[in-house]
Amino acid sequence: MKSSRVADCLDHMLEAARQASAYIEGMNKADFEDDKRTQQAVILNLIILGEEVTKLLKVDEAFAELHPGVPWRSMKGMRNRIAHGYFEINLDTVWETVQRALPELISQLQTIRLSLK
Repeated sequence: MKSSRVADCLDHMLEAARQASAYIEGMNKADFEDDKRTQQAVILNLIILGEEVTKLLKVDEAFAELHPGVPWRSMKGMRNRIAHGYFEINLDTVWETVQRALPELISQLQTIRLSLK
Protein backbone atom coordinates (compact mmCIF):
# COMPACT_ATOMS: atom_id res chain seq x y z
CA MET A 1 0.00 0.00 0.00
CA LYS A 2 2.78 2.41 0.94
CA SER A 3 4.52 1.98 -2.42
CA SER A 4 1.34 2.77 -4.35
CA ARG A 5 0.92 5.99 -2.36
CA VAL A 6 4.54 6.91 -3.08
CA ALA A 7 3.95 6.19 -6.77
CA ASP A 8 0.85 8.41 -6.73
CA CYS A 9 2.81 11.26 -5.12
CA LEU A 10 5.58 10.90 -7.70
CA ASP A 11 3.02 10.89 -10.53
CA HIS A 12 1.41 14.07 -9.18
CA MET A 13 4.81 15.74 -8.74
CA LEU A 14 5.77 14.88 -12.30
CA GLU A 15 2.49 16.23 -13.64
CA ALA A 16 2.85 19.51 -11.72
CA ALA A 17 6.47 19.97 -12.78
CA ARG A 18 5.64 19.23 -16.41
CA GLN A 19 2.69 21.63 -16.34
CA ALA A 20 4.75 24.45 -14.84
CA SER A 21 7.41 23.90 -17.50
CA ALA A 22 4.87 23.72 -20.31
CA TYR A 23 3.25 27.01 -19.29
CA ILE A 24 6.46 28.95 -19.90
CA GLU A 25 7.59 27.08 -22.99
CA GLY A 26 8.57 29.58 -25.66
CA MET A 27 8.43 32.52 -23.25
CA ASN A 28 11.25 34.76 -22.22
CA LYS A 29 11.53 36.24 -18.74
CA ALA A 30 10.00 39.58 -19.76
CA ASP A 31 6.96 37.82 -21.26
CA PHE A 32 6.57 35.85 -18.05
CA GLU A 33 6.82 38.98 -15.91
CA ASP A 34 4.06 40.59 -17.99
CA ASP A 35 1.71 37.60 -17.96
CA LYS A 36 -0.12 37.36 -14.63
CA ARG A 37 -2.17 34.36 -15.77
CA THR A 38 0.93 32.32 -16.60
CA GLN A 39 2.57 33.40 -13.34
CA GLN A 40 -0.41 32.15 -11.37
CA ALA A 41 -0.57 28.87 -13.30
CA VAL A 42 3.12 28.21 -12.71
CA ILE A 43 2.89 29.17 -9.04
CA LEU A 44 -0.11 26.91 -8.51
CA ASN A 45 1.84 23.97 -9.91
CA LEU A 46 4.81 24.75 -7.68
CA ILE A 47 2.42 24.69 -4.72
CA ILE A 48 1.01 21.34 -5.90
CA LEU A 49 4.55 20.01 -6.25
CA GLY A 50 5.35 21.03 -2.68
CA GLU A 51 2.09 19.58 -1.38
CA GLU A 52 2.89 16.24 -2.94
CA VAL A 53 6.38 16.28 -1.46
CA THR A 54 4.82 16.92 1.95
CA LYS A 55 2.50 13.92 1.44
CA LEU A 56 5.37 11.71 0.32
CA LEU A 57 7.44 12.66 3.36
CA LYS A 58 4.50 11.76 5.61
CA VAL A 59 3.80 8.48 3.82
CA ASP A 60 7.40 7.24 3.54
CA GLU A 61 10.19 9.55 4.64
CA ALA A 62 12.66 6.68 4.31
CA PHE A 63 11.87 6.54 0.58
CA ALA A 64 12.87 10.19 0.20
CA GLU A 65 16.09 9.51 2.10
CA LEU A 66 16.95 6.84 -0.49
CA HIS A 67 17.07 9.64 -3.06
CA PRO A 68 19.16 12.40 -1.46
CA GLY A 69 19.83 14.09 -4.81
CA VAL A 70 16.21 15.23 -5.01
CA PRO A 71 15.65 18.55 -3.19
CA TRP A 72 12.62 17.30 -1.22
CA ARG A 73 12.96 19.78 1.64
CA SER A 74 13.60 22.72 -0.70
CA MET A 75 10.44 21.93 -2.65
CA LYS A 76 8.43 21.70 0.55
CA GLY A 77 9.97 24.97 1.76
CA MET A 78 9.21 26.77 -1.49
CA ARG A 79 5.59 25.67 -1.25
CA ASN A 80 5.38 27.05 2.27
CA ARG A 81 6.92 30.38 1.27
CA ILE A 82 4.52 30.74 -1.66
CA ALA A 83 1.41 29.65 0.22
CA HIS A 84 2.07 31.88 3.22
CA GLY A 85 3.38 34.94 1.46
CA TYR A 86 1.57 35.08 -1.85
CA PHE A 87 1.92 38.81 -2.40
CA GLU A 88 5.63 38.64 -1.64
CA ILE A 89 6.51 36.02 -4.24
CA ASN A 90 9.80 36.64 -5.97
CA LEU A 91 9.11 36.12 -9.67
CA ASP A 92 12.84 35.91 -10.40
CA THR A 93 13.03 32.88 -8.11
CA VAL A 94 9.95 31.32 -9.71
CA TRP A 95 11.38 31.86 -13.21
CA GLU A 96 14.79 30.46 -12.27
CA THR A 97 13.21 27.46 -10.56
CA VAL A 98 11.15 26.55 -13.60
CA GLN A 99 13.97 27.24 -16.06
CA ARG A 100 16.82 25.59 -14.18
CA ALA A 101 15.58 23.25 -11.46
CA LEU A 102 12.47 21.68 -12.98
CA PRO A 103 14.10 20.04 -16.03
CA GLU A 104 16.54 18.19 -13.76
CA LEU A 105 13.79 17.41 -11.25
CA ILE A 106 11.56 15.97 -13.97
CA SER A 107 14.42 13.73 -15.09
CA GLN A 108 15.10 12.59 -11.52
CA LEU A 109 11.43 11.89 -10.79
CA GLN A 110 10.99 9.96 -14.05
CA THR A 111 13.96 7.73 -13.19
CA ILE A 112 12.72 7.16 -9.65
CA ARG A 113 9.18 6.47 -10.84
CA LEU A 114 10.35 3.92 -13.40
CA SER A 115 12.33 2.12 -10.71
CA LEU A 116 9.07 1.45 -8.82
CA LYS A 117 7.47 -0.56 -11.61
